[in-house]
Amino acid sequence: MINETLNEADQKMGKAVGVTREEFATIRAGRANPNMFSKLIAEYYGTPTPIQQLASFTSQDARTILVAPYDMGALAAIEKSIRDSDLGVNPSNDGKSIRCVFPELTEERRKEYIKIARAKAEDGRVSVRNVRRNAKQDLEKLEKDGEVGKDDVTGAEKRLDGLTKKHTDEIDELLKNKEAELLEV
Repeated sequence: MINETLNEADQKMGKAVGVTREEFATIRAGRANPNMFSKLIAEYYGTPTPIQQLASFTSQDARTILVAPYDMGALAAIEKSIRDSDLGVNPSNDGKSIRCVFPELTEERRKEYIKIARAKAEDGRVSVRNVRRNAKQDLEKLEKDGEVGKDDVTGAEKRLDGLTKKHTDEIDELLKNKEAELLEV
């Protein structure tokens, strides 16, 4: 029972780290990359649809992404979604595709992105701590129900704290790498 609880907590914490990694991928550093569009949603035949399902994305150079819709009927909706996003880009539509030219990152914009990255890292750490709290409650319930002894629960809580530290350290390392990437000129 204890091992099941700890394994489940480890998996959930790993997922929280994975989500944080994906969130960091959406923050633009030096190069424009298609992952920056992963969170954007466009209205497609009345249904909110991720634009990565509606178009292909190609990186033409370090600052330009070409968006080619699979269905030309979605072109306007994709363009609107990109324009309304927080990417800081003004898409240009040539009737067949959308060209997104990202401006050079200013020092002010880099600092803004670092703040965003720190907020996303904190969200990840909070998720890990929430998983820890739930697992700890499950362990206490096992002890209260008499299924395991107090010493077993105490040892399991120490292992749980180790898992929590491992995953929060992983998030901190991701943040450190993203900050270094953002500050690189």
